[in-house]
Amino acid sequence: MDTTAIIVTVAGLALAGFVLWYFFFSARQTANAVSSSSGVQEVAITVKGGYSPDVIEVERGKPVQLSFYRDEENSCSEELLMPDFSIRRDLPAFKTTLVELLPKQAGTFTFTCGMGMLRGSLVVK
Repeated sequence: MDTTAIIVTVAGLALAGFVLWYFFFSARQTANAVSSSSGVQEVAITVKGGYSPDVIEVERGKPVQLSFYRDEENSCSEELLMPDFSIRRDLPAFKTTLVELLPKQAGTFTFTCGMGMLRGSLVVK
């Protein structure tokens, strides 16, 4: 193995390590839902290369309204899937899409883009 092959191998391993860290181990933003005067728990989420915040904490048994603002045209983020709540929504670029649900059980429920690359969690307490 010559020097060029070693450099390419090391650079490839470093890049693979960075990708793993970014998608699985990087810091996650957590947001607690804010209750409106009507008792609805509201959270605003920006979709741009991921979900921000990507961890949302809500209370069980109270209605939740998630406002997804898609701030990009990337095709990966054009669909939202919340399989535990049987929710599938198109997210038009540069518009806000409201998703309303009533979490009846405590637990952690994932939501993803249509391709499963962008991920977030709804934590019901």
